[in-house]
Amino acid sequence: MLKNKKRKIIVIATIMMIIIAITSTILVYRNYKEENESIEALSKYGSRGNEVTQIQKKLKQWGYYSGNVDGIYGTQTVNAVKHFQRKNGLKVDGIAGPATLAAIGITTTSSSSSSSSSSSNYNSNLNLLARLIYGEARGESYTGQVAVGAVCMNRVKSSSFPNTLSGVIYEPGAFDAVRDGQINLTPNSTARKAAQDALNGWDPSYGAIYYFNPSTATNKWIWSRPMTVTIGKHRFCK
Repeated sequence: MLKNKKRKIIVIATIMMIIIAITSTILVYRNYKEENESIEALSKYGSRGNEVTQIQKKLKQWGYYSGNVDGIYGTQTVNAVKHFQRKNGLKVDGIAGPATLAAIGITTTSSSSSSSSSSSNYNSNLNLLARLIYGEARGESYTGQVAVGAVCMNRVKSSSFPNTLSGVIYEPGAFDAVRDGQINLTPNSTARKAAQDALNGWDPSYGAIYYFNPSTATNKWIWSRPMTVTIGKHRFCK
């Protein structure tokens, strides 16, 4: 009789230990999954807080978002993020993960550790475009400087030009600033901000892939191109 009781106690104790071990494993797995999901998806549908507010402010400034800046990651924010991702060659999932945040210009501990490659590529393009803008249009209005940057971005998207920013900028004969060495000047904060706006989708050139100064242009062909807008001394055309 005592032996049977001892056996029952041992069996029950063993079952309890197994249940505790399984429960602990499940809890550890859930914590691990949540931690990794927070790294891969820093802000997504349903998120709230300061980071969401920053995302909404930036996207509203660039024309991607038209809703209220309320810090709530709702449907409008998801759609705005998708639009931004589509325009910037990112994975279109509506989630503000590390690469998307880096492109928007929002840096966090998680994003900096998880997207060093994406961030490095974005910063490289930002620096290059800022130097081109400074060399080509530093005497122009801010909008005019962004428009010059937008022409470069439009060329990247066009099948008639190289498909990388460096390829577009360094294409032989494409820009005077490259030919005369002004591309190597250190850009100021205005040129850097203009480059960021152009990279992030603002296009005051209205899709132009060329621009020129009518008072100095001698190439007859460039005058035949359909004009989109004139900003300062530059005429933009397709």
